[in-house]
Amino acid sequence: MVLPYYLRLLCLCAAAFFVVHAVAWLAIRSVSATSVRVAGTMRPGQAARLLFWLRIAPTSVTLFLVIGFCIPSYVWLEPDWAGERVGWLCLTAAALGAATWLIAVVRGSVALTRTRLYLRNCRSSEQPANVEFPYVDDVMVLDKGVAVMAVTGVVRPRLVVSRAVLDTLSEEQKNAAFRHEEAHRSSHDNLKRLLFLVTPDVLPFARGLSPMERGWAKYSEWAADDAAVDGSQDRALSLASALVKVAKLGLQPAPRHVLSSLMDDKRELEVRVDRLLREPAYAERPLQPLAAFAVRAAVILGSVGATLLLWPESLGGIHQLLERLVQ
Repeated sequence: MVLPYYLRLLCLCAAAFFVVHAVAWLAIRSVSATSVRVAGTMRPGQAARLLFWLRIAPTSVTLFLVIGFCIPSYVWLEPDWAGERVGWLCLTAAALGAATWLIAVVRGSVALTRTRLYLRNCRSSEQPANVEFPYVDDVMVLDKGVAVMAVTGVVRPRLVVSRAVLDTLSEEQKNAAFRHEEAHRSSHDNLKRLLFLVTPDVLPFARGLSPMERGWAKYSEWAADDAAVDGSQDRALSLASALVKVAKLGLQPAPRHVLSSLMDDKRELEVRVDRLLREPAYAERPLQPLAAFAVRAAVILGSVGATLLLWPESLGGIHQLLERLVQ
């Protein structure tokens, strides 16, 4: 198929993204189980950050390579002819790359739309709080029989809590639960959930890195628990009892919205309560050399990438690879 200059560039970008992303995705997929096990030896906040960055690494690295190298090499070295033939292999890779992006964007857009509708429905049943919230701002109290307590939204996250939860919890339990939700908001967990949704998969409808996402969700909850407790045994007991009380109310499972609930999964209730009642041990010191190595490797790779990007002659080899891909 013969394509004009800029359509050929678009096709090459999509094809290059699919090929490079597949390689990076498979590399991360091969170490996903090990990464989840390693995360289990770290403190929850560190574990959540590790799994988050590993999950978005294939897309981030691929976008950096495509934008930083493929596009400049094509624009600088490809002659602006009327048209050039593009092979079916390149077209197939481009179609798959575009499909993965389209599905990811639609998935994220649907979640955002559902979140906006959810907030709109919440506003329709909002009532005056008549309660002070010392640890959080912008709270929406719902006059609903169902139990809900969650930070909802991305740009301006709001705490949504039902009157049933407020009436059930004591002041200490409410304060501990509010601190938990504020920890979610401070760490921008809803934005991270959205990034997971809009991150393309290796193939359309293939979710091969779900274990990392589930691990991140678990450790982000633990990290919020630890931030809420902040070393206080009294707050730990208050948060643990708040979790049990809210669970007895029949807390709604988190819908497919962009939100961070007080308790996303009742199956984790026993584990979270057990953590709050006893301090776990984490093997952090053996991981310090690994963390230092990762930082040095990132600095070296970034320096090499910047050097190549600022040296146009280095793009010749990339342009040759693109020429082979387009055939």
